[in-house]
Amino acid sequence: MVQNSPTRRGRPRAYDPDAALARAVDAFWDAGFAATSLDDLSEATGMNRPSLYGAFGDKQALYQKALDLYRARTREALANAFSGDEPLRIALHKVYNTAISIYLSGDSGARGCFIIGTAVAQAVIDPDTRAALADALREIDAAFAARIARAHRRGELSADADPTKLAKLASATLYSLTIHARAGEGRSALKAIADAAVDVICGSPKAGGREKVR
Repeated sequence: MVQNSPTRRGRPRAYDPDAALARAVDAFWDAGFAATSLDDLSEATGMNRPSLYGAFGDKQALYQKALDLYRARTREALANAFSGDEPLRIALHKVYNTAISIYLSGDSGARGCFIIGTAVAQAVIDPDTRAALADALREIDAAFAARIARAHRRGELSADADPTKLAKLASATLYSLTIHARAGEGRSALKAIADAAVDVICGSPKAGGREKVR
């Protein structure tokens, strides 16, 4: 005979920590770290200050968790875009098109990239954010480098192509897109930037997709 487990007593948790963290990402993303107050975070998450502190720690700790969440999303998006067998040109366009859609989102205007829009400014005064930013940039470089190296091994690029250098260009294009998006440029202008970068990395389509600028 199995004894039933006793019913748990006490007030149930009135919030979903994952949903609250996602809303905190949006709050920081819209205004940046410094301009986002605890009252803003309370309103965004639906949690009062004691609950926020209990669940996430202080504002800096909550921001670090928000940054970690966005990095995980970025990591997953790159992995999904680069996991297939389509040519490098198509994979890069997939990354940039997704990024452009994200960067142009936002209720008050184009938000750009969460990492560039919030961590770059905070990294000047906070060593933990500086370290997290450096790690994030290295991860993005590595993801591009691995995918470009695979294309190089498959003969999609010229024999003397340097995947590491091309990955730096590919990453820099992402950062350029977010700045131009925040400056108010539209989708067609951002797509032109991405198209130019893909042509440099992969070679002009008119040249058969094999030539590239070194």
